[in-house]
Amino acid sequence: MNLFDFDEAYRARYGKIAGLDEAGRGPLAGPVVAAAVILEKPIEGVFDSKELKPEEREELFLKILESGKVGVGIATPEEIDSLNILKATALAMERALKNLNEKVDFVIVDGRHLRLSKEGICVVKGDRKSLSVAAASIVAKVIRDRIMRSYSKVYPGYGFDHNYGYPTPEHREAVRKLGPTPFHRLTFSGVVENLPFETLIDWLERGVVDTRRYESVLKKMRRLKYSRR
Repeated sequence: MNLFDFDEAYRARYGKIAGLDEAGRGPLAGPVVAAAVILEKPIEGVFDSKELKPEEREELFLKILESGKVGVGIATPEEIDSLNILKATALAMERALKNLNEKVDFVIVDGRHLRLSKEGICVVKGDRKSLSVAAASIVAKVIRDRIMRSYSKVYPGYGFDHNYGYPTPEHREAVRKLGPTPFHRLTFSGVVENLPFETLIDWLERGVVDTRRYESVLKKMRRLKYSRR
């Protein structure tokens, strides 16, 4: 079964469907970006964004915007720290559905065990099975990469323009040498252990982090301290 036929089977049963996927669950920095896409005709070349070259993603991104209907949702590093990455991903997907501005009867979500407000199904490796999910993976990846490249100018030295916040050896070393930024996910391992408590307090006093984020990071610091005893 090809990717379009996979979607057609669900369309025939439920009506209008949207594919949902995200980019950025694993990085140490930056937002998680979700996309919801409705595609009612095939687009050649659409597949799992991880298997495509950057120039292929950019080209397909434009075709998806022209041919389909797209909604994008973002959960910030602050929300990731305050909620946890799973809940923040669900929040980004709910925002993507809302920003789709289209009534959808059923959603196909890449992954497993992610419950949303809309009736749907989670499909493991859905970006390799469903055309609309694959399209969503491309949209989410392109937009997130653009965000990370823009923040590489705000926070130079971390390589956001090419590692996109993922925990590469280069990025981990930059966090150790330069310390985390507020754009990092401060509750993530590899980040929190390089965040001085004095810096966290200073950020709280200056409003760089809010109380909820501060408490989440502090809780993580305490767990780390006890685990090392």
